[in-house]
Amino acid sequence: MESVSRRRGGGIFESLYKVVMRRNSVYVTFIIAGAFLGERAIDYGVHKIWEANNVGKRYEDIPVLGQRPSEE
Repeated sequence: MESVSRRRGGGIFESLYKVVMRRNSVYVTFIIAGAFLGERAIDYGVHKIWEANNVGKRYEDIPVLGQRPSEE
């Protein structure tokens, strides 16, 4: 007995195969673009978490660091 998804033309994996994995060039482009976008999303998220955890401890947050005393 066939499953319901087979009778209706396929499920999510079959449609994913039809769109992305049928041609090798489209599959490789999808993998490279996904890796690039995933890396950017992870980098952005980790950077925001790091900044939130280190407020007031960073070099930019300390006003007198790196300034020369004024000679008056």
